[in-house]
Amino acid sequence: MAFLDWIVIGVFTIALIGIVLWVVSQKNNNSADYFLGGKDATWIAIGASIFASNIGSEHLIGLAGAGASSGMAMAHWEIQGWMILLLGWVFVPFYTRSMVYTMPEFLERRFNKESRTILSVISLISYVLTKVAVTVYAGGLVFQQVFGIDELWGIDFFWIAAIGLVIITALYTIFGGMKSVLYTSVLQTPILLLGSLIILVLGLKALGGWDEMMAACSVKTVNQYGDHMTNLMRDLRDPDFPWLGALVGSAVIGFWYWCTDQFIVQRVLSGKNEKEARRGTIFGAYLKLLPVFLFLIPGMIAYAMSTKGVTLANGETFVLSTPDAAFPTLVATILPAGVKGLVVCGILAALMSSLASLFNSSAMLFTIDFWKRLKPETPEKQLVTIGQIATVVIVILGILWIPIMRSVGDVLYAYLQDVQSVLAPGIASAFLLGICWKRASAKGGMWGLLSGIIIGLTRLGAKIYYSNVTDASDSWFKAVFFDFNWLYFCGVMLVFCCLVVIAVSLVTEAPDEKKIQGLVFGTSTPEQRAATRASWTKWDVINSIIILGITVAFYIYFW
Repeated sequence: MAFLDWIVIGVFTIALIGIVLWVVSQKNNNSADYFLGGKDATWIAIGASIFASNIGSEHLIGLAGAGASSGMAMAHWEIQGWMILLLGWVFVPFYTRSMVYTMPEFLERRFNKESRTILSVISLISYVLTKVAVTVYAGGLVFQQVFGIDELWGIDFFWIAAIGLVIITALYTIFGGMKSVLYTSVLQTPILLLGSLIILVLGLKALGGWDEMMAACSVKTVNQYGDHMTNLMRDLRDPDFPWLGALVGSAVIGFWYWCTDQFIVQRVLSGKNEKEARRGTIFGAYLKLLPVFLFLIPGMIAYAMSTKGVTLANGETFVLSTPDAAFPTLVATILPAGVKGLVVCGILAALMSSLASLFNSSAMLFTIDFWKRLKPETPEKQLVTIGQIATVVIVILGILWIPIMRSVGDVLYAYLQDVQSVLAPGIASAFLLGICWKRASAKGGMWGLLSGIIIGLTRLGAKIYYSNVTDASDSWFKAVFFDFNWLYFCGVMLVFCCLVVIAVSLVTEAPDEKKIQGLVFGTSTPEQRAATRASWTKWDVINSIIILGITVAFYIYFW
């Protein structure tokens, strides 16, 4: 790191502090102010926050690493701007009418309080043990590699970077709440985009251009059926990413994440009205078209540079030690002074915005779905204090989990997609049928969620057991819960959970029409439908069609 890099980082830090101080000066008088930014966010803030919250360590390390090892296979999960459009066009009207703060609260309005509790528990545990832990762990690794420092003051630099990242992010999240997440994202998103774009351009320049990358990657086979790194659609017999399984599995996981997960939907709930919320999702969908090119393609570039033995400006040969080191290695080797500082700011922005969103969403889930339900008479200002305390507790739990995460990091990180693939179907079935089918009953939705948890935990338990017991005998249980491809399993699990919702609903009491009015298709009042129609124009439709067109073109090119 040159002196100029430190100046750039210093300017970014001062700008970030300035925004946070301004946000903190805006008083949080109630829980809506603290957790939803006063519900007055504009489409720019919403879209930037959706994108910045999504981009975390799984992109800086995981997605770039996937690009370096398996090529385009993981692009199905990243070219999902169309799924954010689904959130904006289909789900935003129902969420806006319900006037809820959290997704579990929406399930209580639609089904019952038991459904709310189940989803709250699943979400909180998964946030602390997976998203927070992985982001912090990977953040420490990234900065250790980028700065090239093993120890500082006799302390492993990993710990300094990881804990420093948590503490700085926690401070502005605790004091600023949702407004700090939204408005710092407006600063962080363009820096992240610019920094990653520079990596892409300079990487292609060092390699010799796009054609050189495609040529180097198209000769590496990824399975025994003739597929290469540049193939998005793999043979149906591919053990990891068969094309049908990838389409179905990524859609199920994407639906859960983009349309029902508190982590993302909370940004939409902060919109001042339905119009701003929808336009925020359209802006976020445009931004979501970029990660494949900003993170996955650089991973492929790093693989091609290493394969070709590209000579760097300093005379050294580019070497990629492991696939997961692709992005930080590019940052450390090909960037000139000043630019490296800008890209480091982009990495900081990605990790901090993702962590801040996690902290705020987790604190909101605890405060609204547990504390307020147990003590409904709690004053609004005290709810803000409870939210701040909850954030501190979540931060402490995240730090305590780092040693465990570091000791089994590679294993746990490899299982993260598996965790999401078994977490998503039960939740997706409850929301999908809850909004699309008036007859879905309270017990139907609840048992759809419970069946998802039971099957998901069984699958995860089988993965852990059979991965460590090499001489296990074949059985139907092993074939179903371990050998069966994880993407197909995800799709079949969604169908099963939907059948549970349907079967239980048909034999239990139908929901009261007044209770579900405005929450399900076919129950909206003429006034509600008119308000939704007035919230969009032809330009919203045109922009949505453009996003869908780009997505189709991407699939055709990399087919």
